[in-house]
Amino acid sequence: MSASSEGARPRQGPLTDIRVIEMGQLLAGPFCGQLLADFGAEVIKCEQPGVGDPMRVWGREKPYGKSLWWPVVARNKKSLSLNLRTGEGQQVVRDLVAQSDILIENFRPGTMERWNLSYEELSKINPKLVMVRVTGFGQTGPYAKRAGYGAIGEAMGGLRYVVGDPSTPPSRMGISIGDELAATYACLGALMALHARERTGRGQVVDSAIYEAVLAMMESMVSEYDVAGYRRERTGPILPNVSPSNVFDTADGKLLLIAANQDTVFRRLAAAMGRPELAEDPRYATHAARGENQAELDALINDWTKTVALAPLEALLEEHGVPCGLIYTAPDMLEDPHFKAREAIVELTHPDFGPMKMQNVAPRLSDTPGAVRHVGPALGEHTDEVLGGLLGIDEDTRADWRDRGII
Repeated sequence: MSASSEGARPRQGPLTDIRVIEMGQLLAGPFCGQLLADFGAEVIKCEQPGVGDPMRVWGREKPYGKSLWWPVVARNKKSLSLNLRTGEGQQVVRDLVAQSDILIENFRPGTMERWNLSYEELSKINPKLVMVRVTGFGQTGPYAKRAGYGAIGEAMGGLRYVVGDPSTPPSRMGISIGDELAATYACLGALMALHARERTGRGQVVDSAIYEAVLAMMESMVSEYDVAGYRRERTGPILPNVSPSNVFDTADGKLLLIAANQDTVFRRLAAAMGRPELAEDPRYATHAARGENQAELDALINDWTKTVALAPLEALLEEHGVPCGLIYTAPDMLEDPHFKAREAIVELTHPDFGPMKMQNVAPRLSDTPGAVRHVGPALGEHTDEVLGGLLGIDEDTRADWRDRGII
């Protein structure tokens, strides 16, 4: 056992009886695997020998010259080096399928079929198998065979158009949200398929398209246009007609987000401002009225917040029960007492980086919580364990496969 998983805690959580084969690479499929592994599933990640998942070299930061993203997205997993383009590699997948519950893949549609690893073939081996397929556009339709990265799905799903300031072209989130949404829906689908299997005894295919995962989060955007002819536009830090809910300036040059758009909460904000009459003003008394006068109201509130320093402003709003919060960066998260009290960030030991902090498992389960047990594994770290221990492939065969680049 190498340093990356040495001393790792035993698997815990609600999925300890589930085995997952993770194929594919980058983020959309692997993040689904991370979510399942966080809650105790045994996730065996198949990687190209000598190369591995490209995520192993993404997100590099000096002075280490190695990925600081890989330890997170591959945490709690096992790494099996396996050349899926060979007959022997494909047979290993079939043998694993016979003993597994879920297979995750995020190749372009048709790839698994070319390798004789279609769901039709694999379900003959294990009728209970749940096959999770994450792609840009889904398994069917005229765009199915197109290459589709998360950015494309974010654009087609409607997110890119509404992100950013109205004075700028469509922007993007600072994270790979399209991939991660598709992976989250894929994980949700996998768990629903496992639940259905309890009744039917059969597995099924979970088809998670990035653009559809993004579309699913777009609230009433489509309905608003279809029924009312209204097209949402970029609105910067606000939502149209939802006020006050914005970022405001403070006397010491800081920023504070205040969300007091509900009628009762706005009354409390008006009291905190020393302007209780604002809650009775016809321009601001109701949600609809505040929406119609959003810019005017936000400017009025900002004129007040600019006269108070951040710390006393936070304390005053908290005293009056008005939701507010800082716009955190990583240093803020590491120092925040609430993050510390809830252990929202955990520290593990990395073989190269030493102590390393990362986000903890979410959500929290009261009886069967998940856990971060170890950072992402070295390439092929568990190859002998999986092939020899799980599948019973002898040492001579494994040595031959190594010589031939199969593992």
